[in-house]
Amino acid sequence: MELIGNFLVVASQVVTLFLLIGVGFVLAKLGLLRPDGVSQMSTLALYVVTPCVMIRSFETERTPELLHILLGFFAAYAVCTLLGILIAQPFFRREAPDRQAPLRFGSAYGNNGFMGLPLVISVLGPEAAIFGTVSAVAFNLLLWTQGLKTMGGKVGLRAVLVNPATVGTAVGLTLFLTGWWQPVPGQLHLPATVNNAISFLADLNTPIPMVVLGAQMAGSPLKAVFTDRKLYLAAFLRLLAAPLIPLALLLPFHLDPMSYCACVILCAVPTAGATGMLAQRFGRDTSAAARLVTLTTLLSVITLPLFAVAAQTLSGLGPA
Repeated sequence: MELIGNFLVVASQVVTLFLLIGVGFVLAKLGLLRPDGVSQMSTLALYVVTPCVMIRSFETERTPELLHILLGFFAAYAVCTLLGILIAQPFFRREAPDRQAPLRFGSAYGNNGFMGLPLVISVLGPEAAIFGTVSAVAFNLLLWTQGLKTMGGKVGLRAVLVNPATVGTAVGLTLFLTGWWQPVPGQLHLPATVNNAISFLADLNTPIPMVVLGAQMAGSPLKAVFTDRKLYLAAFLRLLAAPLIPLALLLPFHLDPMSYCACVILCAVPTAGATGMLAQRFGRDTSAAARLVTLTTLLSVITLPLFAVAAQTLSGLGPA
């Protein structure tokens, strides 16, 4: 009974996110939210909201124990994500290159920022946001190198180091390591007005990305989503194989329970929205990319709660 209760608690968090997705879906179908508006909302979320979330997530007391936990989490998440990428490489060899690229990319890279971070916060509580931030560093390093190459792009140092997630992380990490977040006598800390502005913008991280995702889903024919068999293989790799890696691989290492759960959840999220954007940029099959994002997002309403509850149960951490 307790296991069922835990599942329902996590499922309710996921359903809440899907209700927000539904808002964007309905608005787009009614023509009240047009592609240019969706693009502008994405820009706001990517270039303003995301860095603010990164900065705010480091608003916590710096201790040697926390630093040790974060370093362990970074290594664990990076290794698990890399293994997921390697598992996806042998598949889709018979597909045309323009279709193969988004299928492989979408199988390997999850919606870490737009869905992973809000979900980690919803399921584990605000204090878990820092794990989402740390994971974004590893995620972006892989996405802007191996991921970019998979889509046919050229890997550049500037793209890896200068992007909203890494810039926000650099600012937040500086504040964290210098103690500016902590109102300790003799140390500087941010003025309340600046802190409040960052917090208000960071609070938009859940609603805006979810509405954007819903609007993007509205542009993909649902019938075609469910009739493409290759999409189901990609969805299996993304929603089942990828989260099974940290769930099983990290268990013997006895990580901090919240760290372990965050890693599993972040590896269990559906296909990254960047799949469609990069496919369009490099002339790949944007239709396959959009359908894969839509299918995995819909199926994740079942798989995400399962893996979240499994991680909480195995780690001994109850729902937040």
